[in-house]
Amino acid sequence: MRRGWKMALTGGLRCCRRVLSWVPVLVIVLVVLWSYYAYVFELCLVTVLSPAEKVIYLTLYHAIFVFFAWTYWKSIFTLPQQPNQKFHLSYTDKERYENEERPEVQKQMLVDMAKKLPVYTRTGSGAVRFCDRCHLIKPDRCHHCSVCAMCVLKMDHHCPWVNNCIGFSNYKFFLQFLAYSVLYCLYIATTVFSYFIKYWRGELPSVRSKFHVLFLLFVACMFFVSLVILFGYHCWLVSRNKTTLEAFCTPVFTSGPEKNGFNLGFIKNIQQVFGDNKKFWLIPIGPSPGDGHSFPMRSMNESQNPLLANEEPWEDNEDDNRDYPEGSSSLAVETET
Repeated sequence: MRRGWKMALTGGLRCCRRVLSWVPVLVIVLVVLWSYYAYVFELCLVTVLSPAEKVIYLTLYHAIFVFFAWTYWKSIFTLPQQPNQKFHLSYTDKERYENEERPEVQKQMLVDMAKKLPVYTRTGSGAVRFCDRCHLIKPDRCHHCSVCAMCVLKMDHHCPWVNNCIGFSNYKFFLQFLAYSVLYCLYIATTVFSYFIKYWRGELPSVRSKFHVLFLLFVACMFFVSLVILFGYHCWLVSRNKTTLEAFCTPVFTSGPEKNGFNLGFIKNIQQVFGDNKKFWLIPIGPSPGDGHSFPMRSMNESQNPLLANEEPWEDNEDDNRDYPEGSSSLAVETET
């Protein structure tokens, strides 16, 4: 009887957690809908008097708004990609692993299994990276998200503002969303500013639109500052071919820790996220190149091009070996085990 109550309580808590996880997304959607109303109706249709200015403002605004909403939708509803079946332990191997009580034997079993897989990263102690929840050998750059309760390929972080785990399948869309969010806020702030001054000086009548225009500028500036910081940080990560988790904890390879293990150079690093075709860099179409299970590494690239071996490594933080934090910014939360 008690077990039944516990199971019902656990199920209820999970249901509540899923519902509450959509609250940040709902907040963003409501703010965006209000900004659309305030800009289109209260500013362009009511406050702006020049017909030509109205057409220009509305045309540019809707062009930016479409890409902003499109990339936000893709960031939310593009599901994180999980490792394929060959990285999971077979039923027999799982039984052997769980029944083995000696840690050193378990470690050797994982080493033997990993020899058949394209896995080159290790734990801090040099052991094979294994997820005891999903019962799989983690591919390179794959981590377990405690919020999504699954292993995610090239996991970057879990973002509550899109209620999704950002990884290989949707990192491109997330970056595009940040870019268009910055552009959206900047466009609103620059076009609203002149009318904000007019209302402030009393050159325009104090009507209902005044509140919307004044508050619209304040909200746009507030979000712009926070978004441009976050977008700048992720641009830095892309330029170094790092994820948020790798920026806080240096990847360990079979040869040892290497801060720039996946750094292929500025252009190639960008292509690793956005692809080779520059026409699609600004459009949320198509995933990042590759399968998400294996990635080109600097050491292999240097063996193919000896000139790279003489290239000085980029400077990085000295404290990259810290444990993963619970959150790295006000808009993103990292949850990895």
